[in-house]
Amino acid sequence: MQIIRLEDTHNLPFWRRPAALLFLMAMAMPVAFSTWSALLNNFVIDVANFDGSDIGWLHTVREIPGFLAIGVIAIIMFVREQVLGMVALVMLGVATGLTAQFPTMGGILTLTMLSSIGFHYYETVNQSLQLQWIDKKKAPQTIGWLMAAGSGATLVAYILIVMTWRTYDLSYNFVYMVSGGFTAIVALFCLFAYPQFEAPHPQLKTFVLRKRYWLYYAMQFMAGARRQIFVVFAGFMMVEKFGFKVHEITALYTINLVVNIIVAPLMGRIVFKFGERRALLFEYFGLILVFLAYGGLYFFSWGVIIASALYVIDHMLFALALALKTYFQKIADPQDIAPTAAVAFTINHIAAVFLPAGLGYLWLLSPAAVFVTAACMAATSFGLALLVPRHPGPGHETVFQGALLAPAE
Repeated sequence: MQIIRLEDTHNLPFWRRPAALLFLMAMAMPVAFSTWSALLNNFVIDVANFDGSDIGWLHTVREIPGFLAIGVIAIIMFVREQVLGMVALVMLGVATGLTAQFPTMGGILTLTMLSSIGFHYYETVNQSLQLQWIDKKKAPQTIGWLMAAGSGATLVAYILIVMTWRTYDLSYNFVYMVSGGFTAIVALFCLFAYPQFEAPHPQLKTFVLRKRYWLYYAMQFMAGARRQIFVVFAGFMMVEKFGFKVHEITALYTINLVVNIIVAPLMGRIVFKFGERRALLFEYFGLILVFLAYGGLYFFSWGVIIASALYVIDHMLFALALALKTYFQKIADPQDIAPTAAVAFTINHIAAVFLPAGLGYLWLLSPAAVFVTAACMAATSFGLALLVPRHPGPGHETVFQGALLAPAE
């Protein structure tokens, strides 16, 4: 196994450098995950007759591996982060490919659990590697471009679904097999074609929970809670309330991707120019309005055009979540990045384990109440973002600490 220090990677061909690997990973993962998500609501309704409670339980099962992402700390004691990330990506691809082979409640939950283990362990490692490999000054813009790359790859997959689903009468099994297989093959290529990159700061391989990161932990918890509303119920609403078919919901996702390809790099520039505090406040205020408007779809019987517009705006605002990553990068000790990424991922998924199932029952009583709850969560996040300093750094993690002092000479 070839190991190359990060500072020596400029001698490698461009396609074998860390940035190229991050971009390839960013394009491979969403092809499987986003295709699974795009077909999921139609698949479970058409094949397994899911209702709001069933979909809530499915997403609760899907989020359990995220809650257990802290296990990454134990695994990286024996396996390099880069290797773990590729193996997890292979697992995501294979499990996604087999999804339609078991069209029962038990089968869908089992395959969902397996693909989720791959997804969440990959994402934990991927976030850690991004913050270790990308320079702090370039992080907002680079992460924005990585998000755009992932959206671009998914866009190609979605366009193919929209153009071929009805024309060639494609099956769920065929689409899942192709998308999952693509991700698995690319992951295997990344595993064997790239050297192992050695970051300048060795990562702690122990459980890290630092008091001075408390605000980051709190914002991660709330981010995970309100994300479930969008992931679980916004798409389900489009199918259940407005009767979207596979090609129609995929077309809506395609619009999201086109917007994200354009907006994500711009969001990176916004974070770089205006800082994490203002970017997060803008995101959370926008989400409050969007979630309240989702409730208005039921209170005032607004039409499908408004619902679709809200869905796109909702997705666009989530691009600003990169500000939370760069906030942590600025306040963290370099050696804390890997273990804290695992801890933060677990914290992010605490609410995700019980919220989908609980809100699934609330959905049966009042879908609007689910979105009003989400607006309250976004308001809580807004309050936490007010505590982010304009120029965060070690020793200046919140507004309660004094401004950073110049280092002594």
